[in-house]
Amino acid sequence: MIQVREYATLHNDLAGPSSLDRARVSAQTLAWLRELGQSQGSHFIRDSGAHRVKLGSYVGFLQSPTGEAIEILPKTHRQPPSAQRSRQLLQKMLAISLGITPRNAGPADLQQQPLPLHEWIFSQFLQALSRLLKRGLRSDYQRRAEESRFIRGRLNLARQAQQTPDRATWFHIEHDIFSPQIRENRLLKSALEITLKLCATADNWRLANSFNHQMAAVPASPAPLAELPKWRSDRLMQSYEAIKPWCRLILQNLNASFTQGEHRGIALLFPMERLFENYVAHSLQQTLPPSSHLRTQASGQYLLKHRPEGTETDSRWFQLRPDLLLESNTMEKGRPQVSVMDTKWKLLNSRASSNEKYKLSQADLYQLFAYGNYYMDGRGHMALIFPAHGDFCQPLPRFSFSDNLHLWALPFNLHSQQLVAGDWQAYFPSLLHSPETETLLSQ
Repeated sequence: MIQVREYATLHNDLAGPSSLDRARVSAQTLAWLRELGQSQGSHFIRDSGAHRVKLGSYVGFLQSPTGEAIEILPKTHRQPPSAQRSRQLLQKMLAISLGITPRNAGPADLQQQPLPLHEWIFSQFLQALSRLLKRGLRSDYQRRAEESRFIRGRLNLARQAQQTPDRATWFHIEHDIFSPQIRENRLLKSALEITLKLCATADNWRLANSFNHQMAAVPASPAPLAELPKWRSDRLMQSYEAIKPWCRLILQNLNASFTQGEHRGIALLFPMERLFENYVAHSLQQTLPPSSHLRTQASGQYLLKHRPEGTETDSRWFQLRPDLLLESNTMEKGRPQVSVMDTKWKLLNSRASSNEKYKLSQADLYQLFAYGNYYMDGRGHMALIFPAHGDFCQPLPRFSFSDNLHLWALPFNLHSQQLVAGDWQAYFPSLLHSPETETLLSQ
């Protein structure tokens, strides 16, 4: 297993030591990464040369057609922390982003070394499947059409009328059977077969093999990606909700493709911008009072209106979508009070010189200026949220676009899931609705 982190350089030179920021791979894996970068977009591969590629802001697990495995961890500090700590943080962020709470099977798991990302996903899937099998798989009635010597269910008169004289004693019938071969169980069986084929740890393989025998009566889905959107979420399928995210993750991201017997590799990749946004949104929602609401990816405003020649209606161009919109029941000028909060997965530097402007992006500030004018009528306080680290552990002094529109750059503690306390608290009171929250923030 090759371990690196975001923005690491992968090369096939013999010289130089390996680290989380630089690692050696084979020439075949390097060519596969370039090919993968073309399908994933420009954000996965930031730069490419004859003997190297520089990764972008994606994390996850890769396995090239040659079998070479690469684990990409998040870059949370300028100096690399331990791989174990980065891996645990990634697992926590991924679980929260999926809207689930991972569980451990028992005290023995606490004594094991942390699993690589893909093995951890397999482990969580198998634990959820174990709980489901103990409760019993859901069965349902399914219509079956067959030819039989005995009438059972309903006689298919149209087909029976076409029966030849030599088979006059055979009947075309249709009847219902109570079977576990429903769509959701077929998808679970497909995910289980992928797990059994790809897992490398003894515990995961043992569980997967045992569950595969228990589900022998259930066939795998012939087209899992086509059936996944049809997964039922009604009251009768509530016991399947815990395993659904893990099943989807395995079928969509860990389903290794094979062409004429040739392994084409595995790419389990997650954009850190989206993981961080979901992580912050989930964490802040836990602190909000009932009088406030946090919307994600609000989309009610546009940058421009344009009326093409010969038309009578305006077209709206360039939708403005802030990551987070904090809405309060407090009314201001006849409308709810709102605050724009945007997340940026970037290591800000509060110790940078004035010429470097804390490493803030001018494009990000233009973006916040547009959000503030359209969503807040150019009045109020906004927040730009970055991950906290050694060079950015306190909120920056307030920025002002005008006398009425202000911006705060706030550090977010990835481990405690809290914004770092500061002067900004007076302008975002809905984030501090209880003494318990204030105590957490002050720590």
